[in-house]
Amino acid sequence: MPWRDPAGRFSAFKFTVFCLLFVPGLAIALRYGSGTLGPRPLSEVLHQCGTWAIRLILLSLAVSPGRTVLAWPRLMQVRRMVGVAAFAYAAAHLLLYAADQAFDLGKVASEIVLRLYLAIGFVALLILSALAITSTNGMVRRLGGRRWRRLHRLTYAAGLLAVVHFFMQTKFNVSEPCTLAGLFVWLMGYRAVAWRGWLAGRRAAWWPAALALVAAGGTALGEALYYWTKIGAAPQRVLAANWTFDMGVRPAGFVFSICLALALAGVLRQTSPGLKPLSAT
Repeated sequence: MPWRDPAGRFSAFKFTVFCLLFVPGLAIALRYGSGTLGPRPLSEVLHQCGTWAIRLILLSLAVSPGRTVLAWPRLMQVRRMVGVAAFAYAAAHLLLYAADQAFDLGKVASEIVLRLYLAIGFVALLILSALAITSTNGMVRRLGGRRWRRLHRLTYAAGLLAVVHFFMQTKFNVSEPCTLAGLFVWLMGYRAVAWRGWLAGRRAAWWPAALALVAAGGTALGEALYYWTKIGAAPQRVLAANWTFDMGVRPAGFVFSICLALALAGVLRQTSPGLKPLSAT
């Protein structure tokens, strides 16, 4: 059962996470039933399921850094559960797309082949399918730990493809795709720093904050580049919008706030008396 810990005991933590993973789907279903999803409710449900799939992919990628930064080993117990939930929302996304096309599977297949952003999203779904199928303890034993870990590193590719798919299918307002792209940059940057062995000693507490600046800067530049190539907006004006609140908080602000909050929580946690630091690998 997904709510049991490695020793087979009931885990309130895992049960809570398990229940929370259903909340987005239930909320979408309730809004669909109440008729508050606009003139094209099925299309809106389709998009929201896809968006939640990407959010959950990134959340699953955040488990390992969160475990180390927050010195919270138990967090690793829910990584597999979150990854399978990401696959479930992505599969629902494809199923709803087929429903939106009146289940004309020939048309669905041709659209996936002919439209690049759909092909990219479909490849991401295939990767998630392989990861979900091999997520059981039995498959870990069958594949062996090393091969299983190597296979599940494809999560990084799935995350990248999902973000690119989201970017390409968004018509104009790319605030959320930019935000998710910036968070993905932080997650991959953390892994690159860990791989190089720089997360040792006191540096382990401050690298996440430095990466927050890098991810936020990359997000701001990416947003400016997008609007420059899309509608010819002056990059300096888009970049300047990050320093005011006239247009609300920009994606770079969200990325910096989220990543810095995690980094500061990690500093407080890891400087607690008597706390033994965790390995970043």
